[in-house]
Amino acid sequence: MDNAIYAALTRQAGLMREMRVVANNMANAATPGFRREGVVFSEYMTPLGDRGTLSMANARGREVDLSPAALSQTGGTFDLALEGEGFFMVETPQGNRLTRAGGFTPSAEGELVNAGGHRLLDEGGAAIAVPPGARGIGVAPDGTISADGQPVGRVGVFAQPDPARLRHEGGTLFSADGAEPLSDATVRQGFLEESNVNPVLEIARMIEVQRAYELGQSFLDGEDQRIRAAIAATTR
Repeated sequence: MDNAIYAALTRQAGLMREMRVVANNMANAATPGFRREGVVFSEYMTPLGDRGTLSMANARGREVDLSPAALSQTGGTFDLALEGEGFFMVETPQGNRLTRAGGFTPSAEGELVNAGGHRLLDEGGAAIAVPPGARGIGVAPDGTISADGQPVGRVGVFAQPDPARLRHEGGTLFSADGAEPLSDATVRQGFLEESNVNPVLEIARMIEVQRAYELGQSFLDGEDQRIRAAIAATTR
């Protein structure tokens, strides 16, 4: 295969991967706590001996946008939002995961769980439970949960010291590898953080990626016709 086709195909594969990421961002523009992602392109060099090197696009890296989103007031007793940095930590069958989605409800056992049934954890990694018969539940800015005026637990807030290690694992969940407790976070009761996706910018980016993909496809079609013409000329 011609080197130009190799280079074009790697670029097309990267653009297709970016299109999927943009589409996922748009699909979650209204998902509380969602963090938009972007694709990181890099240059991959392949030696060609005496003919130099072949430069190709590599788009396997992803970048998570950690910029905060607006807080929407819900008035829900167990709706929690974080101001500034940090994540809640929940327990999943695959291990502990980080999330900015703070919509929780008490389970039958009184433990706070999210929509997926994952238990909310405190700063020590233990589940948080509230007394079933409590009439007044309050959450202080430092995350302390009180039931009828008595503290029953404290919401754990964690940070990832190395953002490059933060891996999106689907939905609003991220890997918790290396996460450390964050002491100066502010928890807001009765609020949910919105998605930080800007639909207008994502649509504009989708159009750019689509046009770039169409341009690359036109180049590949042209190369295909050139090769066919060259083969036909040698067989006459």
